[in-house]
Amino acid sequence: MAASTENALPMPGTAPVGAPPAAWAPAHNPWLIASVVALSAFMEMLDASIANVALPHMAGSLSSSNDQATWILTSYLVANAIILPLSGWISNTIGRKKYFLLSLLLFTLSSILCGLAPNLAAIIFFRILQGVGGGGLQPVAQAILADSFPESKRGQAFAMYGITTVLAPIIGPTLGGWITDNYSWRWIFLINIPVGLLALFMAQRLVEDPPYLRNLARKRVRIDYIGIGLLAIGIAALQVVLDKGQEDDWFGSHFIVTLMAIAVVTLLFLFFWEWFHDHPVIDVQLFRHFNFLTSNLMMFGFGVMMFGTLVMMPLYLQTLMGYTAESAGLVMSFGGLFVLLELPMVGRLLGKVQARRLVHIGWAAMAIGMWFSARHMDTLISFHVGSWIRVLQMIGLPFLFVPLTTVVYVGLPREKNNSISALINFMRNIGMSFGTSIVTTILARRAQFHQQRLVPDLAQGNVFASEKLHGMAQALFHSGLSASDALNQAYARFYQGVVTQSYSLAYVDAYQVFAVGAAIFFVLSFFLKGNRPHAPSGPME
Repeated sequence: MAASTENALPMPGTAPVGAPPAAWAPAHNPWLIASVVALSAFMEMLDASIANVALPHMAGSLSSSNDQATWILTSYLVANAIILPLSGWISNTIGRKKYFLLSLLLFTLSSILCGLAPNLAAIIFFRILQGVGGGGLQPVAQAILADSFPESKRGQAFAMYGITTVLAPIIGPTLGGWITDNYSWRWIFLINIPVGLLALFMAQRLVEDPPYLRNLARKRVRIDYIGIGLLAIGIAALQVVLDKGQEDDWFGSHFIVTLMAIAVVTLLFLFFWEWFHDHPVIDVQLFRHFNFLTSNLMMFGFGVMMFGTLVMMPLYLQTLMGYTAESAGLVMSFGGLFVLLELPMVGRLLGKVQARRLVHIGWAAMAIGMWFSARHMDTLISFHVGSWIRVLQMIGLPFLFVPLTTVVYVGLPREKNNSISALINFMRNIGMSFGTSIVTTILARRAQFHQQRLVPDLAQGNVFASEKLHGMAQALFHSGLSASDALNQAYARFYQGVVTQSYSLAYVDAYQVFAVGAAIFFVLSFFLKGNRPHAPSGPME
């Protein structure tokens, strides 16, 4: 019986019930392979966030407005988002190692071109190329890890990979600001050259495709041109909507409404087209598996909350509390430090505890952290309190990223690894885009709402407000201003206080929304099926 089970091959789309792991193992130490692919993914994620702080410098240097310069970010995000879900199909078609090396090469070369770009049009074009190259690095790196390690060791491998996902967006803005202030914005792209060349050399030496993937790459594949076209149009439209929506007043803009309609129609058509296509570019039938569907939904929520809080916290500290970028970065670094300490522990726990139990802990910690932030965020918090708030916001992240990245593969055949990693990375990245849009929209709309509520309370007739205004005017008068100037200054400062308070309450609302979302995902996590942490492979329980 054992021999017949070993020789049995799983049917496509079914789990290898009771089958032991395949005999293939990489020729080189899998931890060396993990370090190379993690370095490549880290470089890509760092570059995705490092350019944000340099935009004003780039706009001035390239003789463009700040609004025009934002297309430097948008162009990269659009290209990246289109390639992410296609990366699984491309890996199966031309070979994963070949695709990984081509992505690295394109990313490195386009980084050089971005650093040398003479004008705005050129850098936007080169950023599109960079997004195409970078879009293949994250999912392919994850798929390589999934095949290089047995299931019992995947948790530790994904914990190492998780460092790139969590750390890069944290240090990216700080590093980008330091490079821009001390050297030139061009160096935020040129620093990729040595890292990219090292990763290319090491990947060529260490990475290899498993036999099943080499067999897939030899097969002649029919190209689904309609699917590729629908994906490119739909994702491009959606990404522009998310990036420009709040700036253009969402559905008050005909441009945003048109793009949103295009995105909805094309993506719905794409889903049904790919579902019935014999050779789909995106394996949407994977969503029939409950664990895969739920893990992807939760990874989307993870992306929303991770990036949403990453946007909110430094913005709050710098705009409302007067922190410098460096001080805000120090507050953020405490949370990152805790995550780095947790990731190896979570990786080891996955070999002993069912992944869904860790997901319970992650969403519970996330809900508590967001609730605590909503209760204690105000403009009087100290540096110490702000640092611990950030720790509570991030302490649950390793209990989500690593287990979800691990459990999404359980119950699915190895031939699907490329498609699995492509889709779950796409869901996380599109969640990050949604997170930014959700945060900026909540802050803008709720600040308006609270300002409308506060102003009538401070109108003429409010004794407390009148006393505060009179006292402020008197203090300014005694400092040397004329009576009229002192009164005008008092009104201006009073109004500024109202605006600050309105935005502070808007941040509270945003954290409350995230707390409710985390609580919903916590309940949903109990419907996940369990994996077998002690078994090298096996079916779902």
